[in-house]
Amino acid sequence: MSWWGKGVGAAVGLVLGGPLGAMLGGAIGHQVDKKKNQHDLQQARISDQQETTQAAFFTATFAVMGYVAKADGRVSEREILLAQQVMQSMQLSEAQRQAAIELFNLGKSSDFDLQAVLDQFLGVVHKRSALIPMFLEIQISAALADGFLDEPERSILLHISQRMGVSKLKFQILFARVAAIMSMQGVFSQSQGAEGAEGVGTPQLHLSQAYAVLELDESASDEEVKRAYRRLMSQNHPDKLVSKGLPEEMIQLATEKTRQIKEAYEAIKKARNG
Repeated sequence: MSWWGKGVGAAVGLVLGGPLGAMLGGAIGHQVDKKKNQHDLQQARISDQQETTQAAFFTATFAVMGYVAKADGRVSEREILLAQQVMQSMQLSEAQRQAAIELFNLGKSSDFDLQAVLDQFLGVVHKRSALIPMFLEIQISAALADGFLDEPERSILLHISQRMGVSKLKFQILFARVAAIMSMQGVFSQSQGAEGAEGVGTPQLHLSQAYAVLELDESASDEEVKRAYRRLMSQNHPDKLVSKGLPEEMIQLATEKTRQIKEAYEAIKKARNG
């Protein structure tokens, strides 16, 4: 197993440093004794940069998820359930699940420093930009988990995306994609996101959702649909994302994402071919 099985504890916390390292070390429950852990630290420093990226992604994902969930003043049961579902889909060990819960709780705390966390996270993954959309989509899912989007949540999501170097237009495209998927799953009413909520579950709305999943509008040509499908499948291929630093425990999230992209493409092809 990736970074977790290679002595994550105090050593990787020290390598990460900053708020991410401090949160990770605290979530795992290690009191860092630098002298005692010098050997572990040296071993961690010679480990692959990919493992450090994986640890940073894991830490930031669950901590920021907690922050986003608290944006409207309270954390709903559905938001907690969404976080649990992400953990479940990752098939975390009990120790990893407890660490993820602790990170989520740290994100909810009043003294959580979002700016420092985002800046350090971006510094770690900036050369692995394919990870940023995945990170943002998880945060969007967390905000939509209670079935609607409050203005404070929308504002925070926009701020996070801009801090990650994502334009407002690209954020809107990502938001529409996540909203479409969650609407198809019966979680989110798209009346606040992309399309209207009328006719939820009808073939027409399902088709509009399929276009949103492929980041297209319905006027796209057949060739544009095919190009979008191939681009998204390539960008979101699980093995490619793991090679760029997605924690191996999150590979199921990437696999599910490619399944949704393929399902959307097939729905559009079927509609166009009659």
